[in-house]
Amino acid sequence: MLICSDYPTQLALAATLVALGYSPVGSDGRLQVGFVAWLSLIDAVLLVGLILLFLHAHGERPREVFFGRRPIAGEVAYGLPLTLVVLVIGMGALLAIRYVSPSLQTAPRNPLEDFLGSPRDAWLFALVVLIAGGVREEIQRAFLLHRFEVWLGGGAVGTIVTSIAFGAGHILQGVDAAIVTGLLGAFWAAVYLRRRSAVAPIVSHAGFNLLQVLQYVMTRE
Repeated sequence: MLICSDYPTQLALAATLVALGYSPVGSDGRLQVGFVAWLSLIDAVLLVGLILLFLHAHGERPREVFFGRRPIAGEVAYGLPLTLVVLVIGMGALLAIRYVSPSLQTAPRNPLEDFLGSPRDAWLFALVVLIAGGVREEIQRAFLLHRFEVWLGGGAVGTIVTSIAFGAGHILQGVDAAIVTGLLGAFWAAVYLRRRSAVAPIVSHAGFNLLQVLQYVMTRE
């Protein structure tokens, strides 16, 4: 569980890339999109590989854990409108938090906007949020929820724990954004537990991330 929480793998990979001479920060003091892209994509491959390894070690079938018995095409169709649902939930929750408690907006601007300085950077970052965000995070969520259901207190406990951890991982974007991210994580967890398939959460999460990138690109122009 801890190994697949993503923190150990990202820290190890970041240290490795730095040791190989790749600096996470450019001359302007901002995070470099190339460093973040390599870190995120390699971490996605490593983490999914570890998850598959652990499932096989326990005699479990990855297809049953991640896709259940529902047709994949049907789950894709189910997940597409959920993209708009989470967009409304996210925007509504963020506006509500900033209205009730403006002090929770601890980041004056989203630091991830620094990765959208050029069309090339925007395309690269879109790939990152698609693979490392939508796909990897939902496979990871499904695996952790499955583990909680089997050994650690059930799906409700798993939803709470994974959502808190998911939100905490986005604290760099502000406390308000971290809270909203945690809420969205709980939504995707609920969808997985109800559908027993990670396909709809993957489609919804990836679509939501891509819409955010598109929003930032259009705002900059």
